[in-house]
Amino acid sequence: MPSFLPTIIWRHKKENLKKCTLSGLEGRPDLSFFSYPAALETLPALENYLILKLGEPPLEETDQQNGLFLIDATWRYAQIMEKKLPWEKMKKRSLPAGFRTAYPRKQTLCPDPLAGLASVEALFLAHLILKKTTAGLLDNYYWKEAFLKINGLKL
Repeated sequence: MPSFLPTIIWRHKKENLKKCTLSGLEGRPDLSFFSYPAALETLPALENYLILKLGEPPLEETDQQNGLFLIDATWRYAQIMEKKLPWEKMKKRSLPAGFRTAYPRKQTLCPDPLAGLASVEALFLAHLILKKTTAGLLDNYYWKEAFLKINGLKL
C-alpha cells in the first residue's frame, strides 16, 4: 500500500464553520488544516503538492505521488488566497469534467454553479481518483446521498 502525503486544507479565517462542508474532519491524520492568513508562513514545502484549479489538466491516479492542496473558502475569498500561493512550486490539476454538486449554492461568483463543487465533494473525488482513503469523508455532509446519486458514485 502506498504512503501518501497528507492533504493540506488552507481555510480562510472567515469561513463559516456552521456551513463549512469540511467541518468535523479536522482531527483526521490524513488531513492537515491551516488557517489563512496567519498560517501562510507555516505551510509545509509545497513542491510535492498539487492544487485543484479549474481549467487545468485532469487529476489522474498517476498523480498520487503528490500531496493534495485545497483552498477552503467562499469563491470571493478563494480568489484572494490564490494570489498568495507560490504557484511556480505547485502542480495544477482539475477534477475531471462532468461531476456535479449537490450543495445548494447561493453565491454568484462561481463560474459554473453546478460544477463548482463543495469543498468536501472536491476532496472526496480527489481522494477517490488518487486512491487515497475516502472512508468517513462524507459522513457529516448533509447532501451526501444526493451527491453520490447525481454522480453515479457509491461508497
